[in-house]
Amino acid sequence: MLFINGEAIPALIGRGGLRSDKSEGDQATPVGFLPFRHVFYRADRVSRPLTRLRVEALAPDDGWCDDPSHRDYNRQITLPHEGRHERLWRDDHCYDLCVILGWNDDPVIAGRGSAIFLHLPPASGATEGCIALTEPLLRALIQTGEPGIEIRAD
Repeated sequence: MLFINGEAIPALIGRGGLRSDKSEGDQATPVGFLPFRHVFYRADRVSRPLTRLRVEALAPDDGWCDDPSHRDYNRQITLPHEGRHERLWRDDHCYDLCVILGWNDDPVIAGRGSAIFLHLPPASGATEGCIALTEPLLRALIQTGEPGIEIRAD
């Protein structure tokens, strides 16, 4: 369950459920407090979000390294990239509005999980470990100035 200031929020989570021992590739959503880091959006598809967070328009060469053996693991990268990675400029609409969450980033630990985002719902009805919210709810959340989200296995 996703909570903001103690209030339950409807959300989609990873196919692997919720895990306190998140690891790369388990398709689980990590349990705990996940701070908001910054926002990506597709300027060719959606309007710039209103938020105090840093906002960056995505470009076709934006990616995220999910290769635990690479020095760029769990970091934004520019494509092409030699390590295994995810393309942020997608054909679907999941990352049209996307918040980078603070998971395994301070410090980064190889294999503990990467690319945990708050994004728009995928057609499949589940994520690969991220959290998905409807666009109105996601926009309202990042506009409030909340520092992050709490995920509990209640």
